[in-house]
Formats: sequence, structure tokens, C-alpha cells
Amino acid sequence: MNFDEKARHWDSNPARRERARAVAQAMRRQLPLRATMTALEYGCGTGLLSFELRCDLGQITLADSSPGMLAVVHEKIVTARAENLFPLQLDLLRDPLPPQRFDLIYSLMTLHHIPDTQHILSAFYQLLQPSGYLCIADLDEEDGSFHQEPFEGHLGFNRQDLATATTVAGFEVIGFETVYQMIKIVEEQPRSYPIFLMTAHKR
Repeated sequence: MNFDEKARHWDSNPARRERARAVAQAMRRQLPLRATMTALEYGCGTGLLSFELRCDLGQITLADSSPGMLAVVHEKIVTARAENLFPLQLDLLRDPLPPQRFDLIYSLMTLHHIPDTQHILSAFYQLLQPSGYLCIADLDEEDGSFHQEPFEGHLGFNRQDLATATTVAGFEVIGFETVYQMIKIVEEQPRSYPIFLMTAHKR
């Protein structure tokens, strides 16, 4: 998927905005979010989730590897005068870890695009402050029909397998919750794809 090409019209899909709202609501239910917390959204896209959470948190770094997505993020930050949001071009599979450490790291529909799950979970662990939180919102295991185009990432995740990988990285998994049902038309029929939120705590 070429995210640079899709960036300009990404927010025009109402399901993406609705999904971000649902994940933000679940994060508020499950975690003690505070305005003193520093946060990193990894794979932020156009920042839909961080814009939902910007009044719940302190400084938020919005990281993505796509210059096109980050250009849209920058425009949105300027328009909204969102002074606590900061875009950052970052690919944790290739780039060194940034120096800052965070109280919270979260991602929405990003992990299934990353081939080395264990590597990225370990990077998240290193980037978190002691007792920091991790939130991963992503697809349950699916049959490959979700993207409906050539795709080289994960076909969603088995929750137990992801919990095991997260534990191996050093986290204590708090739990999983189904937070949204993504509806797509597949072979001319509506089909539902569950989106989970996994919350974890740095031990």
C-alpha cells in the first residue's frame, strides 16, 4: 500500500474517523490517562487517534515513515493549533531509537504492516518509561480478504500469540477488548472485521 499517495484523502473515509474515536474511548476506559503523560503514536498516519486523545494527554509525538502522511499531520496541527502534537519521521525497523522516553505508546492498524513483530515490541519496551503503558489496536486474524490487494504483512493477529510475543518483550499484558467492527464489501457482500485493543504495562 502506498501511503504517500493515499494520505491526502485518508480522512475522507468516515469509518476511519469512527474507528479512531472508538479506540480512544476504549483507551480512556482502560488506562489512567493524564495531561502530564508524554505519548508516542507509532504509525500515526494522518493522526486521527492522536487528535482524539490530544486533550487527554500531554506532549504527543506522532511518528510515521510516510512523508505524505506526516505532511497532512503538520497541516492539521497548524489548522487546529494543537500545540502539544509533534510529527516525527521514524521507522523503528531501520532508524535508531529516538532519545526521548514516553509514558504511553500506542498504535492503530499499524502492527499488521510490520513484518518483525518481536523487534517492534522490543523497541516499544525500550522507548517506554518504567511502568509505562502500551496500547495496540489492530485486526483479529483474518483470511486475507481485508486488504483486497497484494499485501505482505500479517493477516491480523491471534490474540494469544500476540500476548505471548508482548510478554516475551517484557510487558505484562492487561487484556484485550473488541473495540470496533470494520465493515468492508467483499465479493459484493458486507463483511465485518473485528478490531481489538490490547493494553499492556511495562514491568
